[in-house]
Amino acid sequence: MIYITRRERFNAAHRLFREDYSDEKNLEVFGQCSNPNWHGHNYELFVTVKGTISKETGFLVNLKDLSSIIKEKVIRKIDHKNINLEVDFMQGKYASTENLTVSIFEELKNAVAKLGAELHAVKIYESENNYVEYFG
Repeated sequence: MIYITRRERFNAAHRLFREDYSDEKNLEVFGQCSNPNWHGHNYELFVTVKGTISKETGFLVNLKDLSSIIKEKVIRKIDHKNINLEVDFMQGKYASTENLTVSIFEELKNAVAKLGAELHAVKIYESENNYVEYFG
């Protein structure tokens, strides 16, 4: 079993809040991330796949193909967008990095399988100090 990781980047805005909370309560619970005028991050996305090296190519997967899938299924939908309002796979979910990571995993899982690999993990750096990793 071998693992390979592809990194992609995107920029997006979001707001952490509950509609049933007052602005004061949202500020208390979510801090600056509850800014009613949104805030943004320069995200780094790491997608790790696993499987067996092909005897024919020497690859687990062609990284160009993996990059294309990530761009089609995720980056084009989220880059320079508002996660709360514009990203289809985040509709009805709180726009936390935790939920974002799980949702991206679900978006990629089947497409990665068609490449002949298994999606192992999705990791998202929201900032240099914070990241979330999900293994399905």
